[in-house]
This record gives sequence, C-alpha cells and structure tokens, in this order.
Amino acid sequence: MTINDLETRQMTMPIQMRASTDENDDPVIEGYALKYDKPSEILGGFVRFREQIAPGALDGTDMSNVVATINHDQNQVLGRSGVNLTLKPDKVGLRFIVKPTDTTFARDLITNIRAGVINQCSFAFTVPDNNEAQEWTESTRDGVDYERTIRQIDHLYDVSVVTTPAYPDTEATVGQRSIDMVKRMQSKQEKDAVQQKRKQMLRKFERQSLLDSLEGGD
Repeated sequence: MTINDLETRQMTMPIQMRASTDENDDPVIEGYALKYDKPSEILGGFVRFREQIAPGALDGTDMSNVVATINHDQNQVLGRSGVNLTLKPDKVGLRFIVKPTDTTFARDLITNIRAGVINQCSFAFTVPDNNEAQEWTESTRDGVDYERTIRQIDHLYDVSVVTTPAYPDTEATVGQRSIDMVKRMQSKQEKDAVQQKRKQMLRKFERQSLLDSLEGGD
C-alpha cells in the first residue's frame, strides 16, 4: 500500500454511548464507521462524483490490525482490533465497539460525545487493484460527472471518531488507482467524441459531394 492508494471517508453517523456491565462501569463508544448503499454527497476535486459502498464490500477485507483513533491521529489511539476494539460487519455496514483506554484525550472525547458535540465517524481503507473492486459510470445528475460504486475493500486501516464532517465535502481523498481509472474513462470519451465528430464531418462531406454531382449532372 502506498500513500496514494489510501482513501479516507468521514460520515455524519450518530455515535451511541453506553456503560459497560463490568465492575468498573467503563464507557464504551459504538457506532457505524460505514453504511452500505448510502450515497455520498458530491465529492472530488479533479472530477465531481458521488459514491456508495455496495453490500458485501467487506467480505474479504483484512481487518486484522485496525486502530481506533481520534481524527485519524496515530498519537490519539483509543483501541486496536483484537485488544479493545471490536469490528462487526452486518447487513447495515461496519459497526465498531471500542472500550477506550483510560487516557486524558479519551475522557475528553467521551465528555464531548455525551454532550453531542462530536457525533461523526470515519474510516481509512484501500481498494484492490482489479476491475471488479469498483465501478465508475457517467452520471446523469446535474453537477456530477460520475457515479462510483465500491464493491471491494481489501484493507481497513482505522476507524476514527472525528470532529469535522468531511464525507459530504469536496475534499475526499481518492486513491491513485481510482484517479487513473477515471482518466482512462475520460480519455476514451474524448476519443469517442473525436470519432463521432469525424463521422459527422464525413457524412456532411458525402452529402455535399452527392449534391455537387447532381448539380453537375444538370
């Protein structure tokens, strides 16, 4: 995985707080890091697109070493899979449950979640390099160039509680493979447009030649 392949998405999803049932009554943070079939807002910078994650996209995903963080900050780790972070794919999407370690930033986070100040989740992932992993199609929506469907996620790197919603924003990070795929589509469309233009010019020329020959015959 290179830095150009890593994609992050932030989603405005409610986070529920509950108290665990152990003797210490420790807090637990839980929510959905992603949901299937939920269209995003308009994303992108080099191209305008909307996307959604198809059911089953997590079927083969490597989630063996995922960290829970605050704002994707590796210095503010709440938990790790196999230790105190549980990831549960279901029919809705990917649910996470983390029992944060007893740190100052975790306690501050819990206070903000309980107050409703912070209520968004995020995830960082990569898409495998194959044609089945994602699909880009031309969009019929105004102001949108393409519709993207993510069918496979090969690696999940983190789930994060975030303070600023970026999923419904135009600054979503898109992997280099996806950029290359869109550029190939754009190149093909440009070539098709040129070919269509040539055909139109040829038909116009043929019609004019026919008219000229008829006039010459008179």
